Amino acid sequence: MEQQKGKIEKTELKIEKEPKKALSKQAKFHILAVVLILILCFALTPRTLQNDTYYTVAIGKLITENGIDLKDHWSWHYNLPYTYPHWLYDVGISFIHSIGGFDAIYVSTVILSMILGLTMYFTASKRTKNSTVSLIVTLGAMYLLKDFIAARAQLVTFILILLVVFCIEQFLDTKKKRYAIGLVVLSWLIANLHCAIWPFMFVLNLPYIAEYLLCLLVDADLWNRGKEGFHKLQIRLLEKKAKRSEKEEKRLEKYRKELEGYQKDHVVALERREKRRKEPFRIIMKKNHAVLWLLLIMVFCVIVGALTPIKDAPFTYLPKTMTGNTTHNISEHLPLTLIQNKGMIVVIAVFLAIFLFTDAKMRLSDFFMLAGLMALTFMSRRQQSMLVLMGAVVLIRLIDYLLQKYDPKGPEELQGFLVTLLGKILSIAFVTVLAFAIYRPIYGNKIVDDNTYPVAACDYILNNLDISTMRIYNEYNYGSYLVYRGIPVFVDSRADLYTPQFNGTKNKETKKYEGLDIFSDYLNISNIGTDYKDKFEQYGITHVMTYKNAKLKMLIEDDPNYTKIYGDDRFVIFERNTNQVAEPESTEE
Repeated sequence: MEQQKGKIEKTELKIEKEPKKALSKQAKFHILAVVLILILCFALTPRTLQNDTYYTVAIGKLITENGIDLKDHWSWHYNLPYTYPHWLYDVGISFIHSIGGFDAIYVSTVILSMILGLTMYFTASKRTKNSTVSLIVTLGAMYLLKDFIAARAQLVTFILILLVVFCIEQFLDTKKKRYAIGLVVLSWLIANLHCAIWPFMFVLNLPYIAEYLLCLLVDADLWNRGKEGFHKLQIRLLEKKAKRSEKEEKRLEKYRKELEGYQKDHVVALERREKRRKEPFRIIMKKNHAVLWLLLIMVFCVIVGALTPIKDAPFTYLPKTMTGNTTHNISEHLPLTLIQNKGMIVVIAVFLAIFLFTDAKMRLSDFFMLAGLMALTFMSRRQQSMLVLMGAVVLIRLIDYLLQKYDPKGPEELQGFLVTLLGKILSIAFVTVLAFAIYRPIYGNKIVDDNTYPVAACDYILNNLDISTMRIYNEYNYGSYLVYRGIPVFVDSRADLYTPQFNGTKNKETKKYEGLDIFSDYLNISNIGTDYKDKFEQYGITHVMTYKNAKLKMLIEDDPNYTKIYGDDRFVIFERNTNQVAEPESTEE
């Protein structure tokens, strides 16, 4: 008996140790995954800052010192309203800049890039229970997102959007309150960090709502139920008659028999549908009543979206942007040209290959999510970032399904190899070589590129010209750098500010916005689509800064009314002769 007890105790000890070993192995893999993601994300972060970062610093500093007055302070077009669409991010970046300048902003972008990669990996691992595939897909997805990694508010909202989808799915599966609270908090953060993205948070709920509604529609069996209702009505009407003819008795009997048949058909149809859901062909449908609670949570998310100092901007910013002309002229808003985007070709090819050549099953909500994001991507190339973010989790689920069916031990065996010494060396070496190949071309880049931004030209302006009276015409791509240097601009990358949708009012009769269309004027002037003399006269332009190889520069240098006062390898500045400067037309609304 004592020997048997000893054996039982040893067996129990082994059983207790096994979970600890499994946990230790999983923990080791997570550590390895973190290291690989950090290495790649560091290499993917560009060293040179892009144009939006500069005005972000200036705006954040102004908010810190003076608060938000919903007015523009950086262009010389007086009294333009400004919505401050990502005021909270601006304040954060300005604070980082105050600590360590642009070097600190670069470091913060690296950190946010790493957080994005880790968030994608851990949320995917939690949702799919397959850490190995999650790591591989995360590394690929981060590489595809390299063009979207920049010191912009979108980098933060990418992280928050991933957490939104995670909280939605976790809530639908567990119905735990903490995920509902998380969604409300995320709604407030997105509304204040990047209000243009805030409506997208509600779009992400649509696939789950659509799946639920479709399940309700299928279960309703409207065809059989409709025929049942019609026959019940006919039977009731006939039964109410005190006296029925022989013909009516036959009709009554006929309706009763048909009603019985339709009721049986309804039962059979429900049984078939239940069987299809348990053993679906390609699409998995799930009727989750927690979607009703999700709708209630979205109501609270809408309410907290109004808790912002920028008034109704979260509700109006995106609609106004979509009705303006900026989306038709800014590169990232243009429709996707597939042949020019190899990354998207690969993404679409992978999904098509899985659908056409495997028997992988997809959740209906995932299908709706993927189809909707692909449609948005073809409408605007900017949305390919969302397709990669959301599509990564869908792809992991599909691959996990195939592996569980055909090679259930494969991921575990690969994970077991990767946590060995040899596996760690090989995986880290592979990602390091890849990271080196990505980082090498950008290693020597300056954080502030004086070939892209007029650093020396701005020095000249600040040292030699009176910026309080100067009305300079400048190009869109470097306008934000002038804002950062405190030089009032004609236009900058806050494109919406310079459109009637944001600086004008809506005519109730014509349904069109009436205001200053500075952005269109800029496009026409820079493309020589209009006579620059007339427009410069209208705006009272005193100085012109442009690229050395610009079309406009070639015209102005032959114009006797302008004198070149500055030039370097990249930029030139012209001054309009004093006797040629007319009184500008009022830009006040």
